[in-house]
Amino acid sequence: MRSEEEPAEVPRWLEPDEEEAWVSLTGLLLKLPAALDSDLRQHAGISHFEYLILSVLSETENHAMPMGELAILANSSPSRMTYAVARLEKKGWIYRRPDARNARFTLAHLTDDGVAFLRRIAPGHVATVRALVFDALDAGQVRQLDTLAKAILDKITTSDEWPPRSTRHGRPDTW
Repeated sequence: MRSEEEPAEVPRWLEPDEEEAWVSLTGLLLKLPAALDSDLRQHAGISHFEYLILSVLSETENHAMPMGELAILANSSPSRMTYAVARLEKKGWIYRRPDARNARFTLAHLTDDGVAFLRRIAPGHVATVRALVFDALDAGQVRQLDTLAKAILDKITTSDEWPPRSTRHGRPDTW
């Protein structure tokens, strides 16, 4: 990224095929999250962001993670994460406690009720993801999507892998 003080360079404008792909990608980035959020709010009464929190915790050891790490993983500010976890805590799906190893950190824990809720709503969410994304693609396109997404993530992600292996989403029968 350039700062505004740097001398202006001649812009390297997008080629027509790049511009077309960029407009399509921008539409996907805007419309897919909104569609997933709308579906989850309608069918489960939670946002896609809240689903992500529950899902990530379901895949971690002991269903727990430091709040700061959870915020980083969800690309969230600490205050947004705190607010969302507080909403989930009121529903009985998460609780927070100081980390026994370092009391400066707070751990978010998924409760048994949270696991049960996630097991109940995950099939519907997966059906929506399948309908909106994977049913539109053949097997080769799915592999291409994975390759393309990883190539772009490599340019914008500071860690070596995304998502971290400790938070890879499995099937509900592994929770």
